[in-house]
Amino acid sequence: MGTSSGSNIHNQPSSKMLPPRQQPRSGGLQTSLSLVTSDPMLSPDGQEPRSNSDNIRESPTESASSRETWPTGDTVNGKKMENGKSEIDCPEQSVIRRVSSADKISLREIARERVDVVSEKMHRLPEEFLEELKNGLRAILECNGGSHQREEFLTLQRFVQGRSDLTAKTLIRAHRVQLEILVAINSGIQAFLHPNISLSQTSLIEVFVYKRCRNIACQTQLPADDCTCEICTHRNGFCNLCMCVICNKFDFEVNTCRWIGCDLCSHWTHTDCAIRDGQICMGPSAKSGACPSEMLFRCRACNRTSELLGWVKDVFQHCAPAWDREALMRELDFVSRIFRGSEDPRGRKLYWKCEELLEKMKGGLPESMACRGILLFFQELEVDSPKSLENGEAGRLIAPHEACNRIAEVVQEAIRKMEMVADEKMRMFKKARLSLDACDRELEDKAREVTELQMERTKKKQQIEELEKIVRLKQAEADMFQLKANEAKREAERLQRIALAKTDKSEEEYASSYLKLRLSEAEAEKQYLFEKIKLQESSRASQSGGGMNLHRC
Repeated sequence: MGTSSGSNIHNQPSSKMLPPRQQPRSGGLQTSLSLVTSDPMLSPDGQEPRSNSDNIRESPTESASSRETWPTGDTVNGKKMENGKSEIDCPEQSVIRRVSSADKISLREIARERVDVVSEKMHRLPEEFLEELKNGLRAILECNGGSHQREEFLTLQRFVQGRSDLTAKTLIRAHRVQLEILVAINSGIQAFLHPNISLSQTSLIEVFVYKRCRNIACQTQLPADDCTCEICTHRNGFCNLCMCVICNKFDFEVNTCRWIGCDLCSHWTHTDCAIRDGQICMGPSAKSGACPSEMLFRCRACNRTSELLGWVKDVFQHCAPAWDREALMRELDFVSRIFRGSEDPRGRKLYWKCEELLEKMKGGLPESMACRGILLFFQELEVDSPKSLENGEAGRLIAPHEACNRIAEVVQEAIRKMEMVADEKMRMFKKARLSLDACDRELEDKAREVTELQMERTKKKQQIEELEKIVRLKQAEADMFQLKANEAKREAERLQRIALAKTDKSEEEYASSYLKLRLSEAEAEKQYLFEKIKLQESSRASQSGGGMNLHRC
């Protein structure tokens, strides 16, 4: 089952087509890190927002197979080289800028305000602040803070999904970090914020408007393979190459019975989802034989059935030798749950065999012996099938009209399969042509971006040289002004010394003049006193002479 659909996911040449999702593991895919869902009110592995109009029910068995994970290692690096901008070596200069409270922006503002307004603000913010914004949203998506962060995420998502202005035309003007945050809020996938994942601006916009698969490792243009079925046409964001038709989730599990592929339309379904929704049940056998019915899988996309026993056999024959103990027990458990309700003898035998091997492995049976046991069981089923067919046909004769009907059915089935293969090949050819054209356009875009970056680097280099010239000129001017300042300082000191000397000299002259004046005044006063004394002596002498004359008389 599903051998034709397996090639849609992995286009690897091989001598023999492997069963669905059983292609060799890609070295860079790992499934240890889960993505946060877009709706935290569902289970931790719930589906993304606005992806479909169907009512999806969660169950404990679904979480194991429908968790969304994202790749690390080689896959991430490959996507980064494919979609990221070419980096040109240049010296890095770290500049620490202080952001004022007026310039800061919050996640709510990004989710609510106009794209161009937020973009203008974010262009003025330093990279450190933008990285803090992304880290804050990553913490909210991880929901480690409990109900508060869950409610905050729901609020942000309501803001984003309630806006009608977020279109491909308006998002072109968005800042890159702004676009990453909007896509992460809308999809609930924190991988878009991871520093090692760098998608182009166009890819992020297409993911936001549901024109590209949100699976980081897929990134297929939607609808994938130009599928025109009702699910691919009407379910927003659905990718038939990597997502479950029922739950809309994706993971990177390969070489497993966890996924069931439809033989006819190549859409995929989680085994758990198919069991839960009753898509795996008994139905009329497509082959003529003793058993009137067998376990079938009914695809929700095309509503046609595929047999399960042959598919399980192909999966185990191609992949079981590479499974470890844990993987083998998990796959046996899947097969046991698939055939638990089987009513045909071969399905019941397979169910009992899986239960038996599981019990033995729990008791210590090596995985190599369990693997050989299940493969030997499938070989015995192949040997028993022709015998059962012969025993069933030997008991009765086939009427001519029944034989004609069977021949007509076989011919119609062959024609239908040939048409299906032709359609598949044509679809693959169109997809390859579109991929080639997309690669050519992307190469042209990258070459144009490299040219622009080189021109910008040359322009920046010229600006730096001009700034260096201006700095040298200003430095020379500063040296000249410093020299003049030093000369002016020396001249001022000389003039100050001269002023001090003149001040001292004028003080000395003033003191000398003052002393001379006082001396003159003293001489004049001395002369006056001398004259006065002489007058007094002469008057006294005249008085004394007059008295003597009177005495004589």
